Amino acid sequence: MPLSGATYADRVSSHDSTAKARILIAEDDPGVRTSLTRALTFQGYEVTAVNDGSQALESVTRSLPDAVILDVSMPHIDGLTACRMMREKHRHLPILMLTARHEVSDRVAGLDAGADDYVVKPFALEELSARLRAMLRRTADEQSAADALTVGDMVLDPRARTVFRGTRELHLTKTEFDLLEMLMINVGIVLERDVLYDRIWGFNFETGSRSLDVYIGYLRRKTEEGGEGRVLHTVRGVGYVVRPPSESDWEERA
Repeated sequence: MPLSGATYADRVSSHDSTAKARILIAEDDPGVRTSLTRALTFQGYEVTAVNDGSQALESVTRSLPDAVILDVSMPHIDGLTACRMMREKHRHLPILMLTARHEVSDRVAGLDAGADDYVVKPFALEELSARLRAMLRRTADEQSAADALTVGDMVLDPRARTVFRGTRELHLTKTEFDLLEMLMINVGIVLERDVLYDRIWGFNFETGSRSLDVYIGYLRRKTEEGGEGRVLHTVRGVGYVVRPPSESDWEERA
């Protein structure tokens, strides 16, 4: 979490129409640094600019920005090293790397260091701005997805990886938790079997596989063992859906 107030995602989710993303630019070329600062400030961002990796790390420690633009070749601490150090402490901080190097191996090195995106100099300000907006959107979406999910009396916390039905905690395996989270994110929407296999296991099982049904069975037992109404429903021939329990769901369990 930021050391100075709410994240950009928090401010956007609270419908703050005056929300401005805080951008840190670390670039040793004064011309590039000044041009970027002016352009992004004109676009409505709050910009802090420094000229080396050491200053960038100090700035992040003082006040966590919403996104960082890091040049690869900087004095004292280079951009790749600074990126790795930032990523160790701030797993979700959006980082965009700038470099004059255009080889594939250079781009791979930046991404492996923890960068979310990579722009080669010389670049068009329009493209960099578009990539920055895309990073901020992804961060806002991930933040929203990380908020607690509630369906009826069932509450799932993705950050703490806990699930409660009322005051009763459900003890789930990793796969059970991931499956329930996917269904709760899409509450009321029927998710097809192949979609669930792809999202949870990473590939499609052979036709006729019963693995998904087995895990749904595990989840039903754990979510209903306290006598609660059913929230996990089968749509025959299609897939599964989560919806709040109703009186009819008590009859379905019988």
